[in-house]
Amino acid sequence: MQTVKNGVAAGPKKSFSLLKSRRQKDAAFSLLLLTPAIICCVVFILFPIIDSVKMSFTTYKIANLTQNIPGEWNNFANYTRLWSSGKLQDSIQVTLLFVFVTVALSFVIGMALALMLNSNIRGARFLRSVMMIPWVIPTVISGLLWAWIYANPYGLLQYVIGVVTDGRVTGFGILNNQETAIWGVIIVALWKQIPLITLLLLAGMQNVPEDILEAARLDGANYLQCLFKIVFPFMRSVIAVTVSLSIIDNFKQYPLFATLTNGGPASATTTLAVLSYDEAFVNYNYGSGAAVTTVWLLLMVVVVFVFNAIFRKKDD
Repeated sequence: MQTVKNGVAAGPKKSFSLLKSRRQKDAAFSLLLLTPAIICCVVFILFPIIDSVKMSFTTYKIANLTQNIPGEWNNFANYTRLWSSGKLQDSIQVTLLFVFVTVALSFVIGMALALMLNSNIRGARFLRSVMMIPWVIPTVISGLLWAWIYANPYGLLQYVIGVVTDGRVTGFGILNNQETAIWGVIIVALWKQIPLITLLLLAGMQNVPEDILEAARLDGANYLQCLFKIVFPFMRSVIAVTVSLSIIDNFKQYPLFATLTNGGPASATTTLAVLSYDEAFVNYNYGSGAAVTTVWLLLMVVVVFVFNAIFRKKDD
């Protein structure tokens, strides 16, 4: 039934048209607000990525850059050269080792610290403030600080080992050994990243409804049952975002490697980030550097996508 008031029909059709018009206006206004961000993303992110991928299929060196000469198309020559030399496989292996170990350990340790800070321990607020110091320090400064700690034979680590072993162990250089160099960088990365991981997990943990936890305890649930059945499920979105950010951050980690090892010894710590820099700005082969960057970007996207797919599947 349709009523008429002041010559204007009011009914289901009119209401639907008004609602549709309102949604269109809201969508247009939202698009207007997003336009500056979209333009910035296209100009400063999408275009450079497309240009880098295009450059990876060309021979583009310092002469092309200085004389403004277009690169010569060479199909997959940059990729095949990097693959045949073994540099690409080795750097992928080092990158994946660094990312997986750092992300896993930072998450486990960060979760343990978040659980501790979420309890009613004395001085929790002070600890939250103090533990953020490593994260606040610039990455390059952190690398230089730990380079001094690792220095052989006059570094702090060598001094402590000498005291503990009564001088029986000398010449311990964690960054000078191919087997231990990557672990030295991982330790520094953990020291740098764990505070932020802890803070993010702690923020998610404090949003867990206390009444649900209290009800579970009254029903006889112990600490571990509350943790795995209530706390972690409520934190799934926070955990997903935190781990994804950690994966991305470690994939693009370059300053620590540059200040600690510069890819050595004997390419033992040459990640895709280090290899890309060496090819482009040390060997002045920008096409080859772009090829490494393309593989680097694709690998990072695949790892993040697989992690989120697995995480969503477990959630379902």
